[in-house]
Amino acid sequence: MEWTKQIVWYIIVMLLQVLLFNQLQLGGVCHPYVYILCLLMLPITLPHSVDMMIGAVAGLVMDVFCNSLGIHMAACVLVMFIRPYLLGAIVSDKDRLNEQISLHAIGLGAMLKYVSILVVIHHLTVFLIAAWSWSHIGFVLLETLVSSAISILLIVGYNSLRYK
Repeated sequence: MEWTKQIVWYIIVMLLQVLLFNQLQLGGVCHPYVYILCLLMLPITLPHSVDMMIGAVAGLVMDVFCNSLGIHMAACVLVMFIRPYLLGAIVSDKDRLNEQISLHAIGLGAMLKYVSILVVIHHLTVFLIAAWSWSHIGFVLLETLVSSAISILLIVGYNSLRYK
């Protein structure tokens, strides 16, 4: 039953991304990608290969809806590749016994580091691949900074509300 709830929750988050957040392109520099919340909150105990496959599927779904030709898939697979190593560096062994990543389980400081690093990596990857040129690096960095800040606020805000 728990997996059914998780799958329904992931579908809802993906629908919100496609129907709401993809439409919020404020000033051409703010593109909040909160769908990666689904990837960041996966249980810690999943095998790395399963993490990577889930990341590939989530990215592929976004690519289909955004018509982005593999950009999101590449970014999600990269995030899921880095995730276990980052968890090992940020989350204590005691907190890893909890199995779930949440604000309540690992604390605000660890949660902010974890979410911020992976969101920035994801967004930077998406915007760099989309630009496909170093001549636009200033705009890519601005886009990454603004979009990451909004995405991090939404993800951490949701997480704090969900586990209150």
